[in-house]
Amino acid sequence: MSTMKCITKVAPEHGGLAFEDRPIPEPGMGEVLIKNKATAICGTDLHIYQWDAWSQGRVKLPCVIGHEFAGEVIATGPGVRHVKVGDNVTGEGHITCGFCRNCRMGDGHVCESWKGIGYDMDGCFAEYVVHPEQNIWLNDKDLPWELGSIQDPLGNAIHTVFAADCVGQKVAIYGVGPIGMMAVAVCRAIGAAEVYAVGRRNQYRLDKAAECGAHHVIKGTETDPVEYIMDHTKGKGVDVVLELSGNPAAFQNGMDCLRMGGDIVLLGTGNKPIEVNMAKDVVFKSRHIHGVTGRKLWHTWYKMQGLFASGNLNLDPVITHKFPFAEYEKGFQLMESGNCGKVVLEF
Repeated sequence: MSTMKCITKVAPEHGGLAFEDRPIPEPGMGEVLIKNKATAICGTDLHIYQWDAWSQGRVKLPCVIGHEFAGEVIATGPGVRHVKVGDNVTGEGHITCGFCRNCRMGDGHVCESWKGIGYDMDGCFAEYVVHPEQNIWLNDKDLPWELGSIQDPLGNAIHTVFAADCVGQKVAIYGVGPIGMMAVAVCRAIGAAEVYAVGRRNQYRLDKAAECGAHHVIKGTETDPVEYIMDHTKGKGVDVVLELSGNPAAFQNGMDCLRMGGDIVLLGTGNKPIEVNMAKDVVFKSRHIHGVTGRKLWHTWYKMQGLFASGNLNLDPVITHKFPFAEYEKGFQLMESGNCGKVVLEF
């Protein structure tokens, strides 16, 4: 029987990964078999690597991790109608039921019983992966594999940016990890008037945010972000805040530099609760709070395809490192250091 290499979380501890041989899967009804060309390490994969509280409560071992990938279809199962052998594809990693109220109302990204590949079920850190046709996204044939592999987090950034009206607006982005960098690039691509990128201490990532097009880059350990933003907006504040860090202090910072009637969009998650003065910061200032999860199916994917086609989306600074698939440990160690953007594993 033919086998493939997989990166599997096998031990409930920091690290705990194994480079295993597993049988190459066969596509079943409505499924396609993909030969991976590139996979990318996500912050979620890092949480699993570090075996934090979320991972311990969510992931059942052993589990092939990973949910960001791009590859070529090499076989199709019975009932597959739209995807063919040779297609350049990636896949939506949220497997939805298609039957609950949210799915039927076009809100599959908040399916009542969705499961995520790479943590609820085996994922894509493997030489071959089987994926449901209904979750396949057909890439333009010339899209580079590495860009194809980062569409999951890019979709997060796009969903976040489009949750509010950022066109021609002043936008503050808190958190300059890979998704924050992408959010900067998306804001510039769609014509945001000014983009303020706010980080705490990681100069490497702040520099990358600048390369992605931020007009202002603010290092919180050296400059008060609220004071800087209010000074540069004539005391009015920004129109939109995108909070991507999950840090309670960043949320309050965002509120303190947001104009009356503005929007704050939340994608970042943390382990600590956030206190909100609803009267002072929300009700009496008529502000709007938007929570974002995943990618809106399939609206976000079409916007992403259009942004690629526009030629305006500068993602060159985002993919900072590439490693052979077998050298995955180097990628995780780099992710832990924070001195990187997206880390891609190539086959």
